[in-house]
Amino acid sequence: MERLSSSAPIPAHLRGSVMALGNFDGFHAGHQAVVGRAIARARAEGRPAIVATFDPHPMRLFQPDTPNFRLTTLDQRESLFARAGADAMLVFDFTAALAALDPAAYVALLTDQLGVSAVITGEDFTFGRARRGTVASFGELGLASEAVAAVTDREGVISSSRIRAALQAGDCATATRLLTRPFAIKGIVQHGDKLGRTIGFPTANIDLGPYLRPAYGIYAVRGLLPDGRVLDGAANLGIRPSFDPPKELLEPHFFDFAESLYELAIEVQLIHYLRPEAKYDGLDPLIAQIAQDCADARQILAGTPRLA
Repeated sequence: MERLSSSAPIPAHLRGSVMALGNFDGFHAGHQAVVGRAIARARAEGRPAIVATFDPHPMRLFQPDTPNFRLTTLDQRESLFARAGADAMLVFDFTAALAALDPAAYVALLTDQLGVSAVITGEDFTFGRARRGTVASFGELGLASEAVAAVTDREGVISSSRIRAALQAGDCATATRLLTRPFAIKGIVQHGDKLGRTIGFPTANIDLGPYLRPAYGIYAVRGLLPDGRVLDGAANLGIRPSFDPPKELLEPHFFDFAESLYELAIEVQLIHYLRPEAKYDGLDPLIAQIAQDCADARQILAGTPRLA
């Protein structure tokens, strides 16, 4: 799948597209409905299907001090959009200039510069200066559009906010259900202080970067390696209170695995929250607890189907 920028010319073979337009950070069930409708319409009309997203997230412009909240990286979104069937991902560089466009200028950007023939959005999509543009504005300004209804469950509308709240509460099951896949943190494995190796539980250290911080604690996890292998494990996500100084990391230990992962980009799925972080007096109780966590994680993962 091709990755495009809103500031660069659109290749001729991708002009005339049907575009799914939104942020799609979590790419949860509701986002999937919007993108799925765009792809279906594109296929029916013989047009390319493009999924547009924003980077940085608009909240970073309007509320720059907001704590980290992302559910996916651009790379993860690109992979998810490709698997959904899109032909390309277009990234809008969300700047003050883009935010200040009036609706007519915004639509002209879509039609003239980007060659869009129709847009598909969620019902609550707004755009342009002071969010004056609505779904109705597209049609009024001559751009074909469709609004896809929100996807709901018994608790209400499926949203990124609900997923963030679930993760912050350690509720991996709810997050997985709303996302239709486990929440996953992707990052480069760093060299650390190698303390885990000295106590028999080597870990892969991953910085949490721009991701939302789920509940600190111990998780049953699955690691997705670049070569396609899937590893079961247990991970500490947090600040490691038994070690000084505190350092915020995701530290998965993969069972029955001894290969080096340094400098590889791996994805770690949070499958089940086992317990909060704790501080131990000495290595012996710490080692005993890690062994118990690994045993618990093995049992949970043995009964949990793998979801990509």
